[in-house]
Amino acid sequence: MTYQFDDLKNAYPEEWQAYIEHRFVRQLGDGSLAPDAFRHYLKQDYLFLIQFARAFALAAYKSATMSDLRQAKEGLQAILDTELDLHIRYCSEWGISEAELAELPEARATLAYTRYVLETGNRGDLLDLHVALSPCMVGYGEIANWLNARQETLRGEANPYDAWIEMYESDEFQEAMQGFYPVTADIPKKRHNVPKECSCPDAENIAQSS
Repeated sequence: MTYQFDDLKNAYPEEWQAYIEHRFVRQLGDGSLAPDAFRHYLKQDYLFLIQFARAFALAAYKSATMSDLRQAKEGLQAILDTELDLHIRYCSEWGISEAELAELPEARATLAYTRYVLETGNRGDLLDLHVALSPCMVGYGEIANWLNARQETLRGEANPYDAWIEMYESDEFQEAMQGFYPVTADIPKKRHNVPKECSCPDAENIAQSS
């Protein structure tokens, strides 16, 4: 039996709807969101991207195939070489300097989600990690699509947050998002191929003799 990300959404429709139609999202769409709230989000999103990069590094460690390893490498490279630079430039447009970003403490919500993702990946396998990551990638893309289709959403210069919507409704991001929809497919095969932790009973003796 195989599963898709839509199966997870359909199992918890109220929670998913509350997530993508959150009050913060609605206000971002109609331009009524307080600028300070958006700046706080931008700052924490920078810290989130750093942890997201670490999650892809963990995905590389958890990979059982070259295909999975390459996918993890591409995700890590995209964040380090592209997304972080874009985010820093976007933050500067909102009066947030790179020096300020470097000194930021993580908010409780940022800690809660990013550590959940990393701990899930550490405890489980690559599938567990991908499922924990998926709501972010899929959620951002679906939020942008929902806002774009919503009559109350302001587009263009009338909305100071329009550039954010454009970023996540872009073909580039939407294509990346599609890659996460089948992430839970073929569970038995993925589970079977996950490498077990290496066990070396003589490791302590080797260390003592070196």
